[in-house]
Amino acid sequence: MTNILPFKGLRFDVSKTYLKDILVPPYDVVQPEERSLYYERSPYNAIRLELTRDKSDEDLTDYSEVRQTLDNWRNEAVLLRDETPLYYALRQRFQSSEGESYQRLGFFGALRLEPYANSIVLPHERTLAGPKRDRLKILRATQANMSSVMMLYEDREDTLSSVLDQALYGAEAVRAIDDSGINHTFCPLRDPEMISEVTSFMANRQVVIADGHHRYETALTYRDERRSEGSKELDVEQPWDRTLAYFTNAFSEGSLLLPIHRLLKDVRVPRLNEWKSLLPNWSMLEVRLSSPDNLDSILNDYLSPLKDRPAFAADDGTGSLLIFHRNPSANVSIRVIHEEVIEGALGLSESAVRDGALGFKKSVKIAAREVRRGSAALGLYLNALTPDDVFRVTRSGDVLPQKSTFFYPKLPSGLVFRPHEV
Repeated sequence: MTNILPFKGLRFDVSKTYLKDILVPPYDVVQPEERSLYYERSPYNAIRLELTRDKSDEDLTDYSEVRQTLDNWRNEAVLLRDETPLYYALRQRFQSSEGESYQRLGFFGALRLEPYANSIVLPHERTLAGPKRDRLKILRATQANMSSVMMLYEDREDTLSSVLDQALYGAEAVRAIDDSGINHTFCPLRDPEMISEVTSFMANRQVVIADGHHRYETALTYRDERRSEGSKELDVEQPWDRTLAYFTNAFSEGSLLLPIHRLLKDVRVPRLNEWKSLLPNWSMLEVRLSSPDNLDSILNDYLSPLKDRPAFAADDGTGSLLIFHRNPSANVSIRVIHEEVIEGALGLSESAVRDGALGFKKSVKIAAREVRRGSAALGLYLNALTPDDVFRVTRSGDVLPQKSTFFYPKLPSGLVFRPHEV
């Protein structure tokens, strides 16, 4: 099903610069005020291949300066291209917000681009036009994949982990700890038998886009542009027929799916008796909340045990937390909450949500503080989805509501690039 091949990666020569000074979070995670920080960190920081220093310059730039930077670094031999096609293994060791230690294993490869309709590469959310326009400009300018799409595959026996783990203890492994405290170990996978094992294993699996829908769809658009030029035979594969992708097992212990909580800005918060009439099929429990600092423990005690069914906690900042749940549903919980609660009980239409009536926060404490500052009228705190939820929805041909889940940790840029060269 999934067509993945090794590729000749373009990598930094770590004898000339430190890996920790090169890495940068994904372009859509870097805040406007953080751009200068990464620009100043190193003349070779990967942000120079991703973003303008000033966000206000994005609309006018054609990213020719990024192409010039890329060419300069190659001419200086700061960036070196591998002579043979390889996969590249990555291990990320990190701690959860509860202080538990995890590691996530994965690898980078060149993924054959497929329309979603072919049901080989599956999306889990819809995209916006603005980010795709910007990423298309940089792809046209560089003719290279500067950052990776993050893909999930299903491997309940964790078959590939031993192959990847073995490679990461090789002599070529490089290591760096990023600003979030995540320990990255990165290494090319050179053994021909290992490369063959990875390729054949992945051929029988669908993959789901975890992060990078805009990058994937931009790569499809760029591929179609190049094909329309008619300069090459369509039955001969070209470099732009693939994109750089990172693959990780959705069912491994280190693949964390975290919830993204909802903030409702301009709604009238129902009174206690109104909640009961608005959600007649839901059970409700009122819990005292003296401070946002107590939220984690309260949600762990009252909301986490309800992961097998649609459930949420409603917080209007008055000192009471309302825990709601209903009988299990055939629909995934986040969709039930959107349809029956956000749209049904609270009256926010899909168009209102698209227009910004709904805010999203990964941190429940930050969400609670915004409610108490008056930046939002109501916070809805959710349980995380499971990998089974994501695969069930995507395999049915459906997508999840916007910002349904947060895959942690994020994948940094700067480890490996993929030029569109033979």
